[in-house]
Amino acid sequence: MKNRIAILSLFAAFFVPAVNSKAAPQSQSNKASIDGTLTDPAGAPVAEVQVTAQPDASSAGQVVSVASSSDGSYSLSLPAGRYRLRFSRKSFAARELVLTLASGESRVLNLHLDLEPLSSSVVVTAQSVPTPAQQTTAPTDVISRETISERQAVSLPELLEFSPGIAVGRTGPFGGSASIFLNGGNSNFTKVLVDGTPINPPGSMVDFSSVTTENIDKVEIVRGAESAIYGSDAVSGVIQLFTHRGDTRIPAFGVYSEGGNFSSARGGGDLSGILGKFDYSGAAAYFRTDGQGPNDYFVNRTLSGNFGYSFSGTNQLHLSLRNNTSDAGIPGPTLTPGAVPDLFQGYGQKIFSANARWEFTSGSHWHHQLIGTDSYTRQRSFANPGDVFSFDSVLSFNRAAVNAQSSYVSRNFIATAGYQYEVENAGINFVLPGHLRRNNQAGYLDFRYTPVSRLTLDFGGRVEANGNFGTRVVPRIGGTYVLRFGKGFFGDTRYHAFYGQGIKEPRFDQTFGTDPCFPGNPDLKPEASKNWTTGVEQKLASDRWKLSADYFYTRFYDIVSFANCFPGGLCQVIPSCQFGNGTFFNTDLAFARGVNLAFEVRLRKWLFINGNYTYDDTRVVKFENPFSDPSLVPGDHLIRRPVNSGSFGVNLNVARVNWNFIGYFTGVRADSNFASATPVTDPGYARFDMAANYNVTRGLFVTARAVNLFDKQYQDAFGYPALGRYYMLGLRYAFTGKN
Repeated sequence: MKNRIAILSLFAAFFVPAVNSKAAPQSQSNKASIDGTLTDPAGAPVAEVQVTAQPDASSAGQVVSVASSSDGSYSLSLPAGRYRLRFSRKSFAARELVLTLASGESRVLNLHLDLEPLSSSVVVTAQSVPTPAQQTTAPTDVISRETISERQAVSLPELLEFSPGIAVGRTGPFGGSASIFLNGGNSNFTKVLVDGTPINPPGSMVDFSSVTTENIDKVEIVRGAESAIYGSDAVSGVIQLFTHRGDTRIPAFGVYSEGGNFSSARGGGDLSGILGKFDYSGAAAYFRTDGQGPNDYFVNRTLSGNFGYSFSGTNQLHLSLRNNTSDAGIPGPTLTPGAVPDLFQGYGQKIFSANARWEFTSGSHWHHQLIGTDSYTRQRSFANPGDVFSFDSVLSFNRAAVNAQSSYVSRNFIATAGYQYEVENAGINFVLPGHLRRNNQAGYLDFRYTPVSRLTLDFGGRVEANGNFGTRVVPRIGGTYVLRFGKGFFGDTRYHAFYGQGIKEPRFDQTFGTDPCFPGNPDLKPEASKNWTTGVEQKLASDRWKLSADYFYTRFYDIVSFANCFPGGLCQVIPSCQFGNGTFFNTDLAFARGVNLAFEVRLRKWLFINGNYTYDDTRVVKFENPFSDPSLVPGDHLIRRPVNSGSFGVNLNVARVNWNFIGYFTGVRADSNFASATPVTDPGYARFDMAANYNVTRGLFVTARAVNLFDKQYQDAFGYPALGRYYMLGLRYAFTGKN
């Protein structure tokens, strides 16, 4: 008996491990494996991509996730079944695939990951193809969706004035014209895009008074002449708004409602998600206020949508639509001595934009875009019937274009060629005939070359053939060099330099005006600029601190101005014109030079501080007709552009509270009252805003914000009072969606 037990024990000691050792490989062989390499659009490996395999309801197993290594490789071992694979990393667009894996199957899956245009670390506007922010050569500023939400900014000027190099001119608090001056340029020297569609009325400025931040994921600001890519209007720079795209399979949605002083009320909602290969995003909002004085009401309505369909990861269609409509009372420059509020004047504006885009690849290197754009602006001013010097005006503008672009993308070199055809239409009630038209076309080239990892060069140019002023060639060239790669306290040091030229076509009334005493001038040349910038960016404390400094110089040529005719002047006097006569000429010269300084500091996970300072020395160099506007005497500063300005912000995110305190200051501004030969100035001021939200429970927030917290009395434009203390309280519910 004892011998039998000993024999059985010995048998078990040798046989059982042998069975287990054979069973383990057999179990492993039942699993499937996926291996591959992940690369960016240029073919370089992408590390730290999170690869997640989610089994569907019919498959056994758990979620498996790995990260790609430094050479872009990854490997997954999974039980047989059906899986949804998701590849995600900051700055790159997420990719999803559905695979069915058989037992023991081994599959190789290599993927190219595209840069995510909506990422705050990717810049779309600075070049013809999306570019990592650290490789852009022109100075840029990116305002993220998180910043927009935390500051609870409603209108775009509320957001932009806290960016370096920007001054905002408002003719009143609500509904008054709001203009942007970028790096010292005129208000019509900045091209404004919504998802790639220009919304500038041809040759004119965008009135930002009705442009809201609803459904906007990101705002990019490029400071520098960019007509080589964008043609007319990009004289001082470009501002682009990007609409949110749906990115969750379980829909995300939100609703909000708020009210405040001046009988103000605002509400809206949004919905976004992915349904199969279709992604969608939509939002609607309504805002109304009685304003802070007589005839100061303002009503604004916003509709926004963004829709896409992916045939594959490299073949996609997108359509974005946006409409802002507003109505406002205009009391006028009530701070002017002796002035009383105008109780009859009103202003209505509609800005609509649409963008249809087809993006696809052919082979591993060629990327193509076919884009159709359309925008419509209608502005109507209602005059005081008792004022003989005022009249109703109706302005309507439409610009539609087709743009075809192809890019060859390799690891160290990107070459882009494109062609654009644009049709501009206008209806101006004081210019006959009622319909005006201008056809433009252009071809452009853009190149980016990275000979070594530290150095990136870009250069290109555009040939613009305008229906009025003919053909012009505008170049651009720039470079960025990493002086030092660093970790720890003293991080990367990057230097960049940029040179570009800008052009702007004349307005329709400047060219086609039909009043016999104040005719247009068909011989006008385009207004033009030559701009160069240089700067450095320094990261510190493991990238928690970032400092930047940029110097800019821009010379403005052939600025169009109106000149009254007088004996020996630029034009002949017409005796039959009771109030005199005049027309438009390319006469003025000016320059802007200065420095933009900015910093960002993440002191703790819950404490973020940022700020900027701008020194902007603008000067009139030449003006042929000082009798028409005494503010344009050579040597004077250009109007409504302060020499000194800046801002700072503090964000605290503690427990359930997110709190923002923002300050803005500006020095004295030169200005004009356009009715007197006496030069005027707008005094400097400091203003403080606040925004906060409290997370009551998951998805539910109490919100509060205050503009001009300390009720500072000031004016951005001479005679027009700015908004006094203004506050809003509300509730917001947001469900972020899930994949």
